[in-house]
Amino acid sequence: MTTASRTARERVRAELIKEITDIARRHLSTEGAAGLSLRAVAREMGMVSSAIYRYFPTKDDLLTALIIDAYNAIGDAVEQADAGCARDDFTGRWLAMARSIREWALAHPHEYALIHGTPVPGYQAPADTVDPASRDGVMFGRLIADAHAAGAITLPQDTRAPVGFHDDAEVLREAIFVGVPDEVILRGLHAWTWMYGAVSFELFGMYNNVISERAATFEHGALSLAHYIGLT
Repeated sequence: MTTASRTARERVRAELIKEITDIARRHLSTEGAAGLSLRAVAREMGMVSSAIYRYFPTKDDLLTALIIDAYNAIGDAVEQADAGCARDDFTGRWLAMARSIREWALAHPHEYALIHGTPVPGYQAPADTVDPASRDGVMFGRLIADAHAAGAITLPQDTRAPVGFHDDAEVLREAIFVGVPDEVILRGLHAWTWMYGAVSFELFGMYNNVISERAATFEHGALSLAHYIGLT
């Protein structure tokens, strides 16, 4: 009986947390992250302000939950995109990952802005955001490592990474680019940076009155970067 009661309470708590975060996500679209208010969320729920603090003691706790959810949503999108490709279709896997991030960002612009836009004043992300934030990058690193192990990456003979990059490459090699040489890691970082930069340019209005065929432009860039990485 005690276990059943606890399970019921846990289920109710989970449902309330979901309702709080769903409402908070809607508020992001009108108030922005800086204007997010626990009191406003509680008011929309018909809950007294003191009650919501049992679930999220501070606004930063609520922001952290939203940030983790957003990172995990991108991670899910990238993992699903990669899973839909043949393991030896390395260019296809890269393009699928890049498309999945752009599509998610366009469908969830305010959540994307929360994690890749202007930092929220005074907010310091805690350590438990690190793993969710790394999920998409880990998948990309795995793709590059798979392609390198299969002999499917070819770079010009004179390609060399700067000597000063070696220590950074060692850290990245240990974390996600297992067995990948410095010059391939560096080009992979360039490609990953371009991809997120292109998504941000589109989402934050930098392409307004400049680029009309945005999907085609993104696709061309992503394919060009596949060649730059050396995928064959």
